[in-house]
Amino acid sequence: MIQWVNNDKLSVCFQSEPMIGIRYILPSMSKDEKKSVKKYPFMNKTALLTIIKDKINSKHYTFTIPKSYCFDGASVPRFFWRIIGSNTDNKFLVSAMVHDYMCEHHECIDSNRALSTLIFDSLLKVSEVGNFKRFLM
Repeated sequence: MIQWVNNDKLSVCFQSEPMIGIRYILPSMSKDEKKSVKKYPFMNKTALLTIIKDKINSKHYTFTIPKSYCFDGASVPRFFWRIIGSNTDNKFLVSAMVHDYMCEHHECIDSNRALSTLIFDSLLKVSEVGNFKRFLM
């Protein structure tokens, strides 16, 4: 297990190091495939077992982000790129992947939006994203 986050509120561990790939548009792709790649340019390259320990509520959550899970990176509006950074900034990718997966699969953390936000913020902090940028995100 790789402990990614460990603080007084939660712990986030991965079975292996997260590996994120970039999807490219290929000439042989259909119109729908190209549209999908434009919307979700990033892909999880290996099944990623994720273990969350919610120390506030004394709960544990385990879920796997499947291999080939596609996501859009950090959802930062273009207008804010000068302040925060672009949605493709590698500091944001692991945080965005985990957060997007939890948002799409609410059941993996018992639909706890506050926990989802705490996990996202904590993952960003570990990636050395500053307080102001994390607040905006």
